[in-house]
Amino acid sequence: MQMRKTEDGIIFKVKVQPKASKNGIAGLYQDSLKIRLTAPPVEGKANKALIDFLSGWLGVKKSRLKIVSGHLSKIKLIEVVGEEKDLIQKIKKITKQK
Repeated sequence: MQMRKTEDGIIFKVKVQPKASKNGIAGLYQDSLKIRLTAPPVEGKANKALIDFLSGWLGVKKSRLKIVSGHLSKIKLIEVVGEEKDLIQKIKKITKQK
């Protein structure tokens, strides 16, 4: 999975599977983190659910997460503001478990 450092944190790619039976990490998909969400892809519901899910998963406030691109796509770039080293360790640790 590719992660890129920014001035304020990191950016990484996710592939969202909306209307899943439950929320969760599905593992890696090509160069993205695949995330299943129960929310439908209408009226921004899946995007909101993605931010809610990632906030809890990474242990950061929702205000520190931002969809940089892909608002209308299943492939999205997510920016997380915070201590980049801690965020990368969290993501790598959890993706290795899947």
